[in-house]
Formats: sequence, structure tokens, C-alpha cells
Amino acid sequence: MRIGVSPAPIPYKKVSDKTLAAAIEIVLGDEVMRCKAQELGQKIRDEDGVANAVEAFHRHLGLIG
Repeated sequence: MRIGVSPAPIPYKKVSDKTLAAAIEIVLGDEVMRCKAQELGQKIRDEDGVANAVEAFHRHLGLIG
């Protein structure tokens, strides 16, 4: 699923200084990508992942209902 927050992945065998630099240039120059990444970052922060993980862990152990 593409959500538009990064350039296409670079296959391991094709990673080079040139392909990596090109990907970085795409990220730095794409305002839409930057905005989508900021929105995604906010959604991740809003999830409160640590608290949810601790709750799931405790639920799995039977410490909470």
C-alpha cells in the first residue's frame, strides 16, 4: 500500500550513492510528500502506542479484564 510518504523502495542490489541521493532529493523536494509524512506522524503520535502496548501486554497476562 502506497501512502505517499516516501519514494519507491530501492532494491538492495541497486542501492548506491546515486540512487540513495536521488531518493533523498525526492523527499526533500516534494511538498506533498512532506505534508503527508507530517500527517502520518501526527496520527502515530495520537495512537499513544506505548500505553496501548502495555495495556495489551497486561491483558494478555490476565492482569486486566
